[in-house]
Amino acid sequence: MKRHFSYVLAASLSLLASEAPALAQGASAKAGNGGPPNVSILPYPDPVFKGIIGRTTEDSKPDFPQPVKAPEGAPNILVILTDDVGFGASATFGGPVPTPSLEALAAQGLKYNAFNTTALCSPTRAALITGRDQHTVHTGIIMERSLGYPGYDSLMPKSAGTVAEILRGNGYSTAWFGKNHNVPAWQSSADGPFDLWPTGLGFDYFYGFIGGDTDQWDPTVFENTTPVEPKEKLTGAAKANYNLDADLADQAIHWIEQQHALAPNKPFFAYYAPGASHAPHHVPKEWIAKFKGQFDQGWDKLREETFARQKKLGIIPQDAILTPRPANMPAWDSLDAKHKELFSHMAEIYAAFLAYDDYNIGRVIESLKQEGLSDNTLVIFIEGDNGGSAEGTLQGTANEIAVLGNGAKESFDYLYSIKDELGGPLHYNHMPVPWSWAFDTPFQWTKRYASHFGGVRNGMVMSWPGHIKDVGGLREQFHYVTDILPTILEAAKVQAPETINGVKQLPFDGISMAYTWDDAKAASHRVTQLFEMFGNRGIYHDGWMASTTPLVFAWEPEPKGITPESFNWELYDLHKDFSQGADLAKAMPEKLKQMEELWWAEAGRNNALPLVLSPQATLAAVFQKPSLTRGRSHFVYHQGTVRIPEGTAPTVKNTSYTITAKLNVPEQGAEGVVVTQGGRFAGWGLVVLDGKPVWAYKNTQQPNDGIRLNGPNKLTPGDHVVSVEFAYDGKKGEFGKGGVYVLKVDGAEVAKTTISRTVPFIYSVDETLDIGDDRGTPILEDYADRMPFKYNGGIAEVDIDLQGGNAAAAVPDIDGK
Repeated sequence: MKRHFSYVLAASLSLLASEAPALAQGASAKAGNGGPPNVSILPYPDPVFKGIIGRTTEDSKPDFPQPVKAPEGAPNILVILTDDVGFGASATFGGPVPTPSLEALAAQGLKYNAFNTTALCSPTRAALITGRDQHTVHTGIIMERSLGYPGYDSLMPKSAGTVAEILRGNGYSTAWFGKNHNVPAWQSSADGPFDLWPTGLGFDYFYGFIGGDTDQWDPTVFENTTPVEPKEKLTGAAKANYNLDADLADQAIHWIEQQHALAPNKPFFAYYAPGASHAPHHVPKEWIAKFKGQFDQGWDKLREETFARQKKLGIIPQDAILTPRPANMPAWDSLDAKHKELFSHMAEIYAAFLAYDDYNIGRVIESLKQEGLSDNTLVIFIEGDNGGSAEGTLQGTANEIAVLGNGAKESFDYLYSIKDELGGPLHYNHMPVPWSWAFDTPFQWTKRYASHFGGVRNGMVMSWPGHIKDVGGLREQFHYVTDILPTILEAAKVQAPETINGVKQLPFDGISMAYTWDDAKAASHRVTQLFEMFGNRGIYHDGWMASTTPLVFAWEPEPKGITPESFNWELYDLHKDFSQGADLAKAMPEKLKQMEELWWAEAGRNNALPLVLSPQATLAAVFQKPSLTRGRSHFVYHQGTVRIPEGTAPTVKNTSYTITAKLNVPEQGAEGVVVTQGGRFAGWGLVVLDGKPVWAYKNTQQPNDGIRLNGPNKLTPGDHVVSVEFAYDGKKGEFGKGGVYVLKVDGAEVAKTTISRTVPFIYSVDETLDIGDDRGTPILEDYADRMPFKYNGGIAEVDIDLQGGNAAAAVPDIDGK
């Protein structure tokens, strides 16, 4: 009987296997002895039971399913991606900022001087982790600017599985640290869904922030999908000196150490993406001091110095052209002494931020050595997700979001008066545009301009001891950010799956770069590449580059009535012209025409149509994309509901509204935050200070740029209703107008004032709506040292009623306006 039972079961399993060849193939692999099965589906099919099942364990033979193991000798992989770093910023690529960690990797690996990104962060990051063109994976634009077209809707499809999904399915541990600007705005709250968060994209662990940037001193941090307050458990100097850039390194080091201790034979994939050096440029003072006086020569001279170093180092060809300063940027020598003093200091802060980030990256790399992992770790370090940022305006700013997002004004005298505070927690600072142009040496233009290398060319280093033998070498093959994923798979000896979780996968647009490791003179395997961003277009083909001439810089107003024909085209022979310095459009019109036609063909093939010709053209989509708040005018929140992102919170802008809080005051008196949105740099809040209700509204952090209503009397113990009523002066469609605020206690008016203007579009990229305490930065400095300043009584509910309805305000583009 035993024999008969086992035979029937085995026969059944055999029949099942014959009907599912992929399953049979998976079952035939030697799990744990030579790697995963050679099949094209992920996750791998459940293995067929190969033991014997009798009536009892006495007459049976077990066969325990074994976990999938990575291929023998598969390397650990560390991908590092910094933010807003121009080609000519780091010393490794001839720039003025010492980057010893990047330099050390280059000395034991390879530098790449023709590696390209997309010109903006969300698209670059989507292309990096999927190996597909950013338009193909629906991310042709940043998340906040998404449109209802396949190339731009910000919803990365399931048919574009990430590098983490593939590696995890092949036996890797996976983690993501730092910036994630690939979650659609309406999916960024605690309600999810979370399938486009890192943990839904194949990463076992995530520690970082969601969005374009964050305050490095008081960041909005998530661990997996849960908001955490990294400073909450710190005290004394540790709390006062906290900086996210260092915290990310600490977390990555801990994860690597833990992963290696628990599973030393299991390789890992770590994606390390710090916020540096995107604004705000937040860095410890002692690091800023290291760069004192190093930028006093100004941006024109700095560019010449960088250009000379690049040639001396062999980073660029000896016949490369230094492209000229644009006419709408001032010459350094045209500035007076005070302007030079402020502007050079802003460059010092940026340099310090980049150097500090390199130092913390070095700590992560050093941890590999300490764990004995260096020799079998492929490190890919991309210095910047696009070119240097031109979002700092011509004079720099102490509040990037207010100036770019809301049109706030800052006088030079104001900026000069607070220059010694820049880089610290009281400001959200960025540097003048000409510095970004200088840090893009030798190229034209900056971040956002996909037409020119100033927007898309980034220095890149690969290191893999024992596998990359031409250590310290330079590689000049033309490559694109999509090429990273296929390179990783080749190094790991992992094949690309045909399906992931039952979804047929799109082919990769990327091409492995591994062929460059052994042959410096190998012809580039990438023959053609499309570039596009906000109508600025480029096409690379076989050593030629055609580029449209941008119409304006990022800080300038957009022209009206733009069409594709509004742009002129330029033509460059990259065989002879590394920096796009000699335009051949007039000399070779037929060649240019061929390139332009190729652009349109590639755009159609890659989902890049219709063209998004202006950032402003995306405003109408605000009323079309999914929303958790559209159509609602009444919202009820309860105590402890925190970290509601601005994109999923009620829009208390450009409308009248009432905020009503039902409070219980304890016997000892009330104290703490009732409700707040935004923080130090813009926002509002209802707070109880010394027992008295206070309403505060801030347009910016500048003195007297907002209002404060103080209730005259302390709230007595017991239940109270405290409300704020705002009557908006503007008509429908008018943004940022003022109005009248009234503070009431138990229905009686206790204070009243007018405000001349309000925030029209956005309070913050990273601050949130919080009930019962204040996460991030304080709305009032009165309680800055008591954050999060929890309300010490009970809050039954906070009602927000929008009398004008929740007509969503236009959301500006903070990461590429």
